[in-house]
Amino acid sequence: MLDVPQSEQRQPGREAAAPTIDADKDGGGLTLRLGGDWLARTVGGIESKVEETGKADLGKTVTIDCSGVGRFDTSGAYLVERLARRLGGNGGNVDFQGIADTDQTLFDAVRKALDVKRPEPKKAAKTPLTDFFAAIGANVFAVGRESLSGLNIVGAALYGAGRRLTGQTRWRPAAIVNQMDRMGVRAVPIIALMSFLIGAVIAQQGAFQLRNFGAEIFVVDLVGILQLREIGVLLTAIMIAGRSGSAITAEIGSMKMREEVDALHVIGLNPIGVLVFPRLVALIIVLPLLAFIADIAGLLGAIAITWIYSGIPPEAFITRMRAAVTVGTVFAGLLKAPFMAILIGVVASMEGLKVGGSAESLGQHVTASVVKSIFLVIFLDAVFAIFYAAIGY
Repeated sequence: MLDVPQSEQRQPGREAAAPTIDADKDGGGLTLRLGGDWLARTVGGIESKVEETGKADLGKTVTIDCSGVGRFDTSGAYLVERLARRLGGNGGNVDFQGIADTDQTLFDAVRKALDVKRPEPKKAAKTPLTDFFAAIGANVFAVGRESLSGLNIVGAALYGAGRRLTGQTRWRPAAIVNQMDRMGVRAVPIIALMSFLIGAVIAQQGAFQLRNFGAEIFVVDLVGILQLREIGVLLTAIMIAGRSGSAITAEIGSMKMREEVDALHVIGLNPIGVLVFPRLVALIIVLPLLAFIADIAGLLGAIAITWIYSGIPPEAFITRMRAAVTVGTVFAGLLKAPFMAILIGVVASMEGLKVGGSAESLGQHVTASVVKSIFLVIFLDAVFAIFYAAIGY
């Protein structure tokens, strides 16, 4: 091997050479000969070898010869000093030789920094009680973040609606109509069948219980008020959350996985306006209509069951219901539908935009979308019930 004078190796203008480390065994112990340039941009390739050398048992006496090193910087000096300290920690005696005077100051600074004793971070004392309240706090912050994200989507949708109303952006009625067909028209059979069966079950159970008190006719009041005010819109919203909400999350999530959402950003389109706004508008339109269909189907199921089990003819059922139910009862239920639609659409879109790059992430967010939507729909229904009771409606 041709020896290059150290003065020539340390010329700053030349190209950096890869660092090397070789071991020589002699009678006095082991010598580690370093070569090349030990710089921040070159030591990455030899760091694993230095780690292996530090873990090895090299004997009681080890000499690190740095005379063959061209240049040192802080990263290289730190790596060599750390190697020396690790070998010394294994019970060996480590000496340096061949360090240039210009590099000795650098090594002194590195040693001084390593010798500084840093206080160990204090671990907070944990108890079951503190863990409990910490979990509550984390969930509160999570709810705050989710609420803020939902408000951002609502704000962006309202901003997009304003731009469309003022003519700054073109309306796309075809997209809204297409979503109305998928979320509304195609959902009519399952919504009608479910409501018919629910109305029939409520009427049957109510008739059996009221028969014991000779008040079987009041089953009409029970079914009419319960179906029109609570059950019809609530179960419709739950079905839409499971059917359409999951579909929205899956569609937007798939677009996110395929980077189609990023492509919309690149071409200057707002993903909220293109993907979320049509679905949100469609939900707000179709959910009250589906709730009305659910009310009619539920009452038809109740009429059929009371006619069969209680002998109440349809004419008597309708007459009694007209006395027990007012137009305000119908609107008390339908008024909830647009708010429930907004909740379902915002939650489904928000979860879809959170999807990462894996199918597992898509499944998790679809599940989260359905669970959160159903919970919020029930919570909103409870809020409306308290509000109606407070105003005596």
